[in-house]
Amino acid sequence: MTTQIQELKVTDRPWRASSCCPAEPAVRPAENSSDMVEVLKALADETRLGIVKMLAAHDEPLCVCHIVDAFELSQPTISHHLKLLREAGLISSEKRGLWAYYSLERSKLSTLANGLPLPAAVCAN
Repeated sequence: MTTQIQELKVTDRPWRASSCCPAEPAVRPAENSSDMVEVLKALADETRLGIVKMLAAHDEPLCVCHIVDAFELSQPTISHHLKLLREAGLISSEKRGLWAYYSLERSKLSTLANGLPLPAAVCAN
């Protein structure tokens, strides 16, 4: 018994975007979204997200000693997470004597929120 295999071409696909949705999507992916990707990567870690939440709860900059005390991680590990958040532009730091004080870059979070618009209507079958 022989079985014939029919080659399926891309044009033979029965589904098309036009068959499920009557209109083109209103929002298209940004061409240069690497900045947003870096911010989302930085926030995709539980510890870094916790640091951002902690800083968001305070109007004044927090000493690194308070941030380290809030987590059950070593100081070098917290410093690594702070570095990644700084590189993503989510936090800033300033030296005060021996200590570094960190604050949240709220404008960066606002820019992130504005860059992720939610559609008004969702196409459903």
